[in-house]
Amino acid sequence: MKPILSQIRVGLVLLSLILSGCSKQPQPAPTGPDQGPTTKAQADPQTVLAQLEGKVLSTGPNGEAAEPASAVSLTESELDKIKSTHATAAIVLHYSGNDWSNAQVNGLKTQFAAMGIDVIAVTDAGFKPERQVSDIETVLAKKPSIIVSIPTDPVATAGAYKEAADRGVKLVFMDNVPKGLIAGKDYVSVVSADNYGNGAAAAALMAKALAGHGNIGIIYYSADFFVTRERYDGFKKTVTDNFPNLKIIAEQGIGGPDFSGDGEKAASAMITSHRNLDGIWVVWDVPAEGVIAAARTAGRSKLVITTCDLGENVAIDMARGGFVKGLGAQRPFDQGVTEALLAGYGLLGKKAPAYVALPSLPATKDNLLESWRAVYHQDPPADVKSSMK
Repeated sequence: MKPILSQIRVGLVLLSLILSGCSKQPQPAPTGPDQGPTTKAQADPQTVLAQLEGKVLSTGPNGEAAEPASAVSLTESELDKIKSTHATAAIVLHYSGNDWSNAQVNGLKTQFAAMGIDVIAVTDAGFKPERQVSDIETVLAKKPSIIVSIPTDPVATAGAYKEAADRGVKLVFMDNVPKGLIAGKDYVSVVSADNYGNGAAAAALMAKALAGHGNIGIIYYSADFFVTRERYDGFKKTVTDNFPNLKIIAEQGIGGPDFSGDGEKAASAMITSHRNLDGIWVVWDVPAEGVIAAARTAGRSKLVITTCDLGENVAIDMARGGFVKGLGAQRPFDQGVTEALLAGYGLLGKKAPAYVALPSLPATKDNLLESWRAVYHQDPPADVKSSMK
């Protein structure tokens, strides 16, 4: 019996050593939305926001490094030469009627007027590529010297823009460029907001509003659109890299053309499926209006919303201390001015930077009125100002 007992004792000792060794192995950090905080350090949202100030994180549609808008200018002599050409311009939009598009057009018209350039057309494609192709064809019949445009689809519209370039029209793009067109050859330049930076700002503002902890959803634009993809990437990577205790538990795409309605439907489904949802990031302000409606209908008064673009309706909600706690704002008026100046570069044959970008502008209730003036170059609407009270 003694040899058998000895073998048992040896086996028990070995088992004890094996279990002891296993207990010393590192344990994985919890990853589920309800499993508690991770071991990764949380960043300070205010520090992340400070790091964005005056900087551009985005690169251009073809990976170009950004040049600042402040580097784009024309001398008095150059302006006189442009005025003598009696040039005309057309503005071919993806869709119009929203605050961003209105500000772009205002900036363009203001600067074109100072350059003696007549705006002969402003079109609205309703976010439909086939309609935008038709708009370009219609505009070309007017023989403009300049077209400033934002492509709804970089592939489907490329042929129409190439036709314009081949006819000698000076092309300047907002935010994105058609597939296959070359800067300095087919078009003058592309001007954009720092959309990646705006997504990053919205992420930091979400973290700030939720004190760094919570379950969040993402509502993104499902089409192949450079600007909105940049915002999505900026938001998601900033959350992942800096705020590990913010858990992304749901994502939903929208396709339009009823962006507010689509935002409401996506948010309603998300809120119903995830009762533990604390916040939703929305790709821009118009679908965010629908998310506000969905949260109100569901009685989710504490749901935090952040977005990109400073539109009037989200500004009113933010001013009232509602659902929208912050956003990354573009600077569309300044963008339009810069696009008009670059069109002047094209008329003069002056070498232009391939990609120009303006830094993001994080906006909250605390700086809302100042942000509105910076974005639109005019006083906030009465409804926004009165909502601050």
